[in-house]
Amino acid sequence: KRNALAIVLPRTFGVNMEMQTQSSSFAFIFPLASGHINPSLAIARSLVQQGHDVHYLCREQMREAIEDTGAVFHNDIETQPELYAGRDPSMWGALGSLQEEYGMKGESFSQARLKMRELAAELMLPGTLRWLKKINAQAMLCDPLINLEAPLAAKVAGIPCASLLTVAGPGGQEVAWGGVLNALGMTTEQVLQERREFQGLQDCIERLKKTYDLHLTVEDGVKPLGVFRSCLMSTLTLVTTAEFLADPMSPEVSKAYTGHDFVYLGPLLDKPGAKRAGGHKFDAADHSGGDSSTTALKLARDARAEGRPVVLVSLGTIITGDHTDYGWGARFIVEGQKVGISGRELCQAAWQAAFDVFGCDSNSMQSPLILTALGPQADALEGLKVPPNAFCSPTLPQVDLLRLGVDVFLTHGGQNSFMEALSMGVPLVVCPGFADQPVNAAKAESLEIGLKVDRPMRPLEHAEADIAAYRKTTADALRKVTQDPSFKQNAMSCAQALRACGGVSLATRILLGLANSDLPLQLKLAGA
Repeated sequence: KRNALAIVLPRTFGVNMEMQTQSSSFAFIFPLASGHINPSLAIARSLVQQGHDVHYLCREQMREAIEDTGAVFHNDIETQPELYAGRDPSMWGALGSLQEEYGMKGESFSQARLKMRELAAELMLPGTLRWLKKINAQAMLCDPLINLEAPLAAKVAGIPCASLLTVAGPGGQEVAWGGVLNALGMTTEQVLQERREFQGLQDCIERLKKTYDLHLTVEDGVKPLGVFRSCLMSTLTLVTTAEFLADPMSPEVSKAYTGHDFVYLGPLLDKPGAKRAGGHKFDAADHSGGDSSTTALKLARDARAEGRPVVLVSLGTIITGDHTDYGWGARFIVEGQKVGISGRELCQAAWQAAFDVFGCDSNSMQSPLILTALGPQADALEGLKVPPNAFCSPTLPQVDLLRLGVDVFLTHGGQNSFMEALSMGVPLVVCPGFADQPVNAAKAESLEIGLKVDRPMRPLEHAEADIAAYRKTTADALRKVTQDPSFKQNAMSCAQALRACGGVSLATRILLGLANSDLPLQLKLAGA
């Protein structure tokens, strides 16, 4: 195992933080992506409980979870008219409209974003700066993977900014983006060449330099691949994993981040009963759904009291949502051709596998309880045979269910789900979809806390056979993980190691230090 990162704070930093009477104002900027915003909610709640003001700039679909923390919600579409006025909002910014304006209609979401993120950030900046002034922000927390405009605005406004990296450290993005490019049939050099040849991007970079004294380059995020300018422009980066679980950095990535501080927090777990951001339905009117949290928790408590096994199934919010590249109806595109199984086919095969293994003809006191989070699609269970002992709902209170006790978690392997399960000592079967999920799936096997089932990527003529094989392989993995106690034992060992992480308390102290200018932090490696 790698050395754990110890955080040594200046003597004044964090002293009597609980005793502070002066209220600070914090700006939290996050995207329409529940996996990115959910870890921040516990930090917001902690700051609010200590008497501070937290203001979120985000999309309407996230409002309920944000306001549950006591923070104030602000709508990004209304706040950033320079981007959204006259354009159609999309999952990220107004990408579809910008694609049309710059002649890129038909390109994939990921490919267009690689070329246009700076243009969108430029249009977001004026509204973001007005908003920061309005709320009198003294420090910022933001998502560095999507919200480039946030650290840019913080730099212009002269306020400290912490990025919240919701993946397994800075090293993981090189692998994740390598997988994205492979799925697009592109190389790093091809992406870099497209950025160099895009005059709109060149002009944008020049305007940002002239107007705001911001120095960006066409190489940002591409050379080296996975190094984020948004992290480098932040005061420091908080990471939602422990260092012993972090993905290694290549020499190129490590060199690029020289001098930048990454603080490993471990999992950021909210209080029991806290609301979480849910699935990715683009239309805000469709986003709220029946919250079956109370029913699911009662079923789980009763099952535990009766000695019944509890199986939790959740494949995340993106693959069950409306994302154009990775969602319910999406397939990967390689060299212009669709390949593999769709989001819907992956989810339904995995769900049916759980029903095959644990389903019973009656919901008796001897049968396992299968709790399945379906996401927001109306046709989620179409064509599936759901057994009487399964409870299926668009959303489930995942963290609270893991706290109650789960025998196995069938998951997509997203960073939050991965860390939440490990913190509770729950063994896994991982059905990864994209990005960092295959990396976490491989990590589950290397840690011997679970098994992975790789997503089929063959040409479409093999789809029917691949779906059947995927269902069987997932069922076999579920049987093995539940029958072999070593997976549970190893997961419990990881949970014990994670208890030493600073979590929400450390994140809160750091943000308070930022707001009170008690920096720089002094970081050093602890002994082996």
